[in-house]
Amino acid sequence: MSLKIEQVSKYFGDTAALNEVTVEINDGEFIAILGPSGCGKTTLLRVVGGFIEPSGGRIQLEDKVYSSKDCHVPVEKRDLGMVFQSFALWPHMTVREHIEFPLKSKKNRRMSGQERKQIVDKAISTMGLTKLAERLPGELSGGQRQRVALARAIVAKPKILLMDEPLSALDAELKISMRREIQDIHKITGATILYVTHDQSEALAMADRIIIMKSGQVVQMGTPEEIYLKPKTKFVAAFVGRCNIINGAWNNGNFYPEGTNIMYDGKGMADYFVEEGIYPVRPEEFKLSKQGEGIKGTIVNRQYNGREIHYTVKCGQDYFTVYENEDCGCRVDEEIILIKKEQKIAGHY
Repeated sequence: MSLKIEQVSKYFGDTAALNEVTVEINDGEFIAILGPSGCGKTTLLRVVGGFIEPSGGRIQLEDKVYSSKDCHVPVEKRDLGMVFQSFALWPHMTVREHIEFPLKSKKNRRMSGQERKQIVDKAISTMGLTKLAERLPGELSGGQRQRVALARAIVAKPKILLMDEPLSALDAELKISMRREIQDIHKITGATILYVTHDQSEALAMADRIIIMKSGQVVQMGTPEEIYLKPKTKFVAAFVGRCNIINGAWNNGNFYPEGTNIMYDGKGMADYFVEEGIYPVRPEEFKLSKQGEGIKGTIVNRQYNGREIHYTVKCGQDYFTVYENEDCGCRVDEEIILIKKEQKIAGHY
């Protein structure tokens, strides 16, 4: 069983918000859709949900076609739940009324009042809202309102949960706890989750796989580890976590940073980087040294961040970021050497 999105496009006038997007999502997967503003991630979510009709392509859940050139199934007839960025709660309805609302649809018209109450009670309990069941949205905190929105989305046990930046309105500490709650919901319901976010840390921490989008297209899809450790383009490397792009030359599978006597192992590196004559290095892969072979530079900024110290190093015309786990004794304006883990002296093995 899977959700298939095949060559889906969406045009607004002459502008392509989606350009022949094709992905297949396995039953029960947690998929994060990540990308900069305007990349098409929310449009893709709304097309899957049926809120907008695609200009072309096909969307199919198991053996049921949701969208094609011949049909477009409306939102209410798709087996899904939706959590909006704004929570979308009605000010005159209590917590219980919000959660009960999806069960009053035509699809659930045969459900008895007692069955409905039992299901609603369970959703309220699961989300820790029992003591708040008769409150109105104006009497709830941001985190409590988000839990109401989540309970409403899962109460009818949909096969797909669509989440459009559901944590963006919350403060940093509350976001962390709500991440855990969403992961718990995924385990409890077994639903397929499509989770739109611009927060790379959310995507890396929560998803089974991540879709990276740019200009209406999917540029890479993979596990968090694949996206972070094996980016396929400069855009992916720079967008997901900070990444230093080193200029140099490739030869026989090894990379030689310009102006140095060292080389980096190119095993597993995408062809894109070889063709462009560049090499991506994550901030934690560099260490600062006052001597040795490496890339020469000058520290221009130092920020203490508790578990890490972040340095900005100017090397020629480039600025590189380095994360050190402890104070290495280097200070601003000091000349240093950037040494990459497992680098080798050119010509020495």
